[in-house]
Amino acid sequence: MWKITESEAREVLGRATGPVSATPLTHNPKNGVTAGVWTVTAGDRTAVLKVLTRSKDAIGRWASSDDPRHWNYWLREANIYDSGLARSWQPYGIRAPRLLARVERADGDVALWLEQVRGEPGTAWPLARHIAHARRLGAAQGAAPASDEPWLTRRFLRQYVGSNTLGEDLLDDDAAWQQPLVRDHFPAGLRRDMVRLHHDREWFLQIMEALPRALSHLDQWPANVRSDGRDSVLFDWAFAGDGALGEDLGNYLPDSVFDLFVPVDERLVRLGVCASAVKYDWLTALMLARASEEQQLDYGGERSVSAELRYRERGLTLAFLAGWAAEARALAPQLGFPEAPSGR
Repeated sequence: MWKITESEAREVLGRATGPVSATPLTHNPKNGVTAGVWTVTAGDRTAVLKVLTRSKDAIGRWASSDDPRHWNYWLREANIYDSGLARSWQPYGIRAPRLLARVERADGDVALWLEQVRGEPGTAWPLARHIAHARRLGAAQGAAPASDEPWLTRRFLRQYVGSNTLGEDLLDDDAAWQQPLVRDHFPAGLRRDMVRLHHDREWFLQIMEALPRALSHLDQWPANVRSDGRDSVLFDWAFAGDGALGEDLGNYLPDSVFDLFVPVDERLVRLGVCASAVKYDWLTALMLARASEEQQLDYGGERSVSAELRYRERGLTLAFLAGWAAEARALAPQLGFPEAPSGR
């Protein structure tokens, strides 16, 4: 269903002359919280419309929730904008797009009309800009106070990882690891390392939950950020809540050098980055489960991508995360945390 009316668009964008048009933007169509995302133009004025819903049919883990602490609570992003928390990091060079209007729809949906940010998307940034963003994030989370709003996520990693179960039965299956895409493109030793990460999941989650806390975005990746020439503009705050120092960076960074402007032992932040590898524990099993599929689709499911390229790149990244996991196991007892379970 097309979730925009001309009257609402003109109400928000002004009585500009010219037709109202809408272009769909790439997003996760499986998520039951998101009815759609569009760029909307009325005359010479443009905005981004994101419609939040709890009435969309969604399968399994992507179903929307009415529980304000659930990782996929349907109204969280609207609350983030209304409360001003989306502006918390602006003094440090990271901001959300400006909220132009929040519209309560008659059908119960909520429309968020947001500034269209025309700067360079994070997917096209050079390495230096990613490093600058990471520095800004470290400064913001080290200085900005944590928040305890009742609709922010708690234990996001535990809920998120626990909801991703497809393929777990294949982790110890020899035949699954001998599928051509897996055999030919996953690095040597990856099976041992990622199976151990999976079996150590509870230890990693306990470490993450015991680390110093910070307001966290919890969905940081290049597709969710743009540059406006001065600041990093961060989108999609739907998962935001309580996280470990380093958790957002662990979701965002390759192993880059970044400045840690935080008044804690910097090894704690490093541990938060490395132990957050547990967020991707589920991905190994998923790749095993999908290695026999004839078609591999891009994010959003709109076009085919090279299966060989996907498995090679994801295999290398999983091997990199296995290195993070090994570093977390070594670092945790140095900082007073319990040792990881012994290897299998």
